[in-house]
Amino acid sequence: MKTVVVFNHPYDGSYCSAILKAVKSALEGSGQPCDLIHLDKDGFNPVMSATELAAFVKARTMGTEALKVLDEQTLSYARRLQNAEHLVLIFPIWWEVMPALMKGFIDKLIFPGIAYGYNKRGMMRTTLTNLQRVTIITTMNTPNFIYRFIFGNALKGALVMGTFRKIGCKNVKWISLTKVKSSTAAKREKWLRNIKDYFSKL
Repeated sequence: MKTVVVFNHPYDGSYCSAILKAVKSALEGSGQPCDLIHLDKDGFNPVMSATELAAFVKARTMGTEALKVLDEQTLSYARRLQNAEHLVLIFPIWWEVMPALMKGFIDKLIFPGIAYGYNKRGMMRTTLTNLQRVTIITTMNTPNFIYRFIFGNALKGALVMGTFRKIGCKNVKWISLTKVKSSTAAKREKWLRNIKDYFSKL
């Protein structure tokens, strides 16, 4: 299974970086190709320009013809995304949702003509025909109960339901690691072992 990993964290010593290493180790150990998109190291620009917004609007009727104005980095990411059988997103939750680079990746790549189109009834349908599953791995310091019931489980609404399932991706798994800063070293190691186990068995 060809896996594309999209990673967003600026600090190499972060727990997200440890998760990335665990994911890559598991995939490589089981002979699965891994294509890493490291948004921070790539210098990805998350800001939607007027030109890109115009392409977004035109793509609904013009299809891939409207995408020609997009920059080469975005088009390269699009080609890699369209080849993915498994898409993995790894990032911290900041202020209840994803950081700016990951949000920009969603804005620019979950895009008509790249990730989805519309059927005759005007309903969204994914055009990622190779994609079999999406796995989202997040870290945060907020306790799970508070995140779900006080802050409304914001990421589930914005990304799981409001993005991937909205465009028709049915197999979406969210691995949410909470209270990370206050967790013990043993617990963090257990999380990494579980992540390795999950990716080794795919």
